[in-house]
Amino acid sequence: MSSGQPGRNILAAEVTNITRHGIWLLVDERELFMPFDEFPWFKNASVNAILKLEIPGPNHLYWPILDVDLTVDSIEDPSAYPLKSRSLTPQCAAPDNREG
Repeated sequence: MSSGQPGRNILAAEVTNITRHGIWLLVDERELFMPFDEFPWFKNASVNAILKLEIPGPNHLYWPILDVDLTVDSIEDPSAYPLKSRSLTPQCAAPDNREG
């Protein structure tokens, strides 16, 4: 007995619009909006970085240039996922020029 061919990824997703307020996605024929207030990692990102969207698995979206992983659930209901990263870009400590 042998297994059949693995099935194709059935999740379809694409960025359909970028506005000054956020990003519109089409995910499995559902239109979702990601406001920059809730998804700050995208606010200053390039269009190329936002459009480079991968679908590594069911319910999973990944932006490799930005290294951002999101589930469709977290986009549909961001209030259910209140923990967010505070750092949008790596911060470097300023050199301490004081003599001690």
